[in-house]
Amino acid sequence: MIHGSDRTIDEALAAEHGLSAEEYAAILEHLGRTPTIEELGVFSVMWSEHCSYKSSRVHLKRFPVTGPAVLQGPGENAGAVDIGGGMAAIFKIESHNHPSYVEPYQGAATGVGGILRDIFTMGARPVANMNALFFGEPEDERTPYLLSGVVSGVGDYGNSVGVPTVGGQVNFDAAYNGNILVNAFSLGIARADNIFSAVASGEGNPVLYVGSRTGRDGVHGASLLASSEFKEESEQMKPTVQVGDPFAENLLIEACLEVLKGDDVVAIQDMGAAGLTSSSAEMAGRGGVGISLDLDKVPLRDSSVSAYEILLSESQERMLLVTKQGRQGAVAELFARWDLECVEVGVVTDDGRLRASWRGEEILSIPVGALTDNAPAYKRPIKEPAVRAVSSGGVLGDGELADPASALLEMLACPELCSRRWVFEQYDSWVGANTVLHPGGDAAVIRVAETGAGLAMTVDCNPNYVASDPYLGTQHAIAEAVRNISVTGATPLAVSDCLNFGSPEKPEVMWQFSQAVDGMAAACRHFGTPVISGNVSFYNDTRGESIPPTPVVAMVGLMADSATAVGCAAGGPGRRIYLLGGGVAELEGSVFERLYGKNPVGGVPALDLDAEKDCSALCVDLVQQGLVTAAHDLSEGGLAVALAEMAVQEGACGIVARVPDHGRLDNSMFGESATRILVVVEAGDTDAVEAAAAASGVSCRWLGETGGDRFRLERDGETNHPLLDLDLAQLRAAREQTLPAIAAGLKDFEAA
Repeated sequence: MIHGSDRTIDEALAAEHGLSAEEYAAILEHLGRTPTIEELGVFSVMWSEHCSYKSSRVHLKRFPVTGPAVLQGPGENAGAVDIGGGMAAIFKIESHNHPSYVEPYQGAATGVGGILRDIFTMGARPVANMNALFFGEPEDERTPYLLSGVVSGVGDYGNSVGVPTVGGQVNFDAAYNGNILVNAFSLGIARADNIFSAVASGEGNPVLYVGSRTGRDGVHGASLLASSEFKEESEQMKPTVQVGDPFAENLLIEACLEVLKGDDVVAIQDMGAAGLTSSSAEMAGRGGVGISLDLDKVPLRDSSVSAYEILLSESQERMLLVTKQGRQGAVAELFARWDLECVEVGVVTDDGRLRASWRGEEILSIPVGALTDNAPAYKRPIKEPAVRAVSSGGVLGDGELADPASALLEMLACPELCSRRWVFEQYDSWVGANTVLHPGGDAAVIRVAETGAGLAMTVDCNPNYVASDPYLGTQHAIAEAVRNISVTGATPLAVSDCLNFGSPEKPEVMWQFSQAVDGMAAACRHFGTPVISGNVSFYNDTRGESIPPTPVVAMVGLMADSATAVGCAAGGPGRRIYLLGGGVAELEGSVFERLYGKNPVGGVPALDLDAEKDCSALCVDLVQQGLVTAAHDLSEGGLAVALAEMAVQEGACGIVARVPDHGRLDNSMFGESATRILVVVEAGDTDAVEAAAAASGVSCRWLGETGGDRFRLERDGETNHPLLDLDLAQLRAAREQTLPAIAAGLKDFEAA
């Protein structure tokens, strides 16, 4: 006999749990009876979008997921690739969007904590974090609060836990006013022959609860906060946001890595979304076994916490382990040395059911397959939107800029292009002493201590491109990630994605999603960068309005020797600047067009994947041969902005360069395209660089040279009449002023 609460279980209560009438009917069929309230709660979280991927599974199958370096693809806590020397890189990106809008500090902090646990649960030591943050327009009254809270949450948790935050992306757009995005990425290093899985096995093996005590925080975070549209005031939803403790996480990291050095652990999983329920059900499901839990043994913060809350709580810094019989005592002793609770709360069974007892009564008995393999899977209706052009810019004038210098300064100061220093200076990128390239460039690079190799990492997405053309725009995200990895001198290896979209119940959103998946799949196949892990975040809607489609790409690349990595600072005087690649600049869809246009239009630059691959490969070869001292991806903001960014990096000097003629002057200076990379070359290496480019068939154009303390641009062929001549201090001031002003809530941030 299954016992639960006295509350009446029916379709209405199921609907309160986010379950449809059809889903409730399926639950009745799986159980052959009416569920208990605890069983209803378990089904609601396990069948949520966040846990079951019920609207996306049919599409995600189209991704390439294997490759020569892939050790673990999708299906585990994170993906893994071989990086040589017997070592593996394990990485993943995932969302914590709704919690971060409701409570920005804790939402962002626990997003970092959760992604870290996905890494070290596989036996990897986390060595680098990144993030992708999308906020509303700077003028929105809530943006300063959200920006400051999220950045503080990311920084405080990462800094305290001792893992460097080495880079990321920050965007502002009115379309995110009611639904910001906070995507957290982490990468760890493990021995390639010692990667752990979350596959429970062995009838009679004990199930151990490790870490912090269980409270009420995060109950229904997966099913109601992460898998539904915002419908209530944020203050009312704060109880669904978890509270993190980075110091407990630090202990958990060390203790888990120590216990995983031995052979006592059979399986291990983070108690993340849906807490104890998902960790036990997913481990059992992967292993084809059952698990029986005694909820009376679960360590609680408060004795009044109910069985329902124990099952669904998303309290942080907790893990679930399956150990070999007879070894649970030794494992508990190890965790005790780290001041962490370790309690036997269950056992592996052979009946294929998830069971739980509470106060002497069995309150839950569900076939594991009903929660995992047989969870609903929908092929949602797809409909192409009637209007796809969503750019807020418009048709420009004749292109003859009256004041190119002022235009450049305005571009450098705009929220889309300004320096992110105010953000990344709150992050500790030095801890661990293995960061080679710090935040502020195209990609970060960390040294693999065991081998000396370098791992480059980046996160990328241009939502304006994706909104105009989800297929091509997503391919641009992959192509830009490839360039960002390549300019450091690393060869791209693999991808983790975080697919942020609106409600899957809208056919237009599912069309965007399907197109983005196909675009990513095709580009990843072309570049040989399989998708090895990731996350789908649906229901990013507020009051019926969806965010722009935002498929964030996290890419990792490898170089044999981290000492060969190059940054994007122009460097010392007397060096030559070349433009690699034949991408044709376009204003449509550019940052410049959005700032100065008048009529609503949209557009995405052309993209030649073959040319992109050749250009990036050439850049890697030049860096590895020692022929390039700096390199920079040329994308958002165009040529003038990219050159200015190289000139104002720490350790850089002035630049004098010629602007190629692309017809209109504004297009020549600020037009955007793919397949363009700026490289800096010592004077004695120019012949070798030009010869290598010619042999590869990649365009290589000399633009100018480094030197002095000024930034001077000339129209091609008109050296006596510069377009602009600015002091580097002016460029730095323009770039640095904006984010501090936004965070301070200054409305006139451009003049701050």
